[in-house]
Amino acid sequence: MKITTLIIDDEPLARQRIRNLLSDISEIEILEECATGKKAIKAIESNKPDLIFLDIQLKDMTGFNVLEKIDNAFKPIVVFVTAYNEYALKAFDFFAFDYLQKPFKDDRFFTSTKMAIEQVKQRNNLTFEDKLENLLDFVNTKNDNQNKKTKFPIKLGNKVVFIDSSEIKYIIASGYYAEIHTEDKKHLLRESLNNLTEELDASKFVRIHRSTIINLDFIKELIHSNYGEIDVKMNDNNLFRISRSFKKDFLKIVGL
Repeated sequence: MKITTLIIDDEPLARQRIRNLLSDISEIEILEECATGKKAIKAIESNKPDLIFLDIQLKDMTGFNVLEKIDNAFKPIVVFVTAYNEYALKAFDFFAFDYLQKPFKDDRFFTSTKMAIEQVKQRNNLTFEDKLENLLDFVNTKNDNQNKKTKFPIKLGNKVVFIDSSEIKYIIASGYYAEIHTEDKKHLLRESLNNLTEELDASKFVRIHRSTIINLDFIKELIHSNYGEIDVKMNDNNLFRISRSFKKDFLKIVGL
């Protein structure tokens, strides 16, 4: 039985290369090639392919837009193709989708395609659709106006839970991870505090130390020492020292 396939990329040479590589795989049948997201949506819904090779940056929309607009009752297995977008690559890794980063080598393409074919053969629709829904939710957690995340995905066993940023009290660096503390739990996220500082709403989340970010909504009081040092006491009574390098900015933000 053939694995029906669509190639979706706005670059003719990129489509040609994928087509040439797929010609060496007897199990694959290419149904159509698409240069735009609009054409891709129509092709997916009319052909219902098993597998698609999907470029992230199309001329008229993103690959994510394409997936959002097709019929929810059917979703093909997806191998994403991208030349950049670190944010997207992080999402693919997190939700166990495969992707090809341009320029990719032939052996990387064949490995990826082999994995995709196995997914088609052993596909569990519920698991796959849950993963796809979670991926799209993750991509859409950035506010369009402020470009800030409103939710953070946390991997727990075989599922992913989303933590609202408003629930985060403080974040503490822990090796290669960040400890995200909410009212009743601590979660580990493989992310640097530098990146989190960029992703969080600066009007609420303030870095007070190279290893600490706090949410101003959860501050209980500030404690001044005789030596000009300041500790922040959170609503759970945990104390955090404001380092000298961050003190000026912190006081300005809180209006002191």
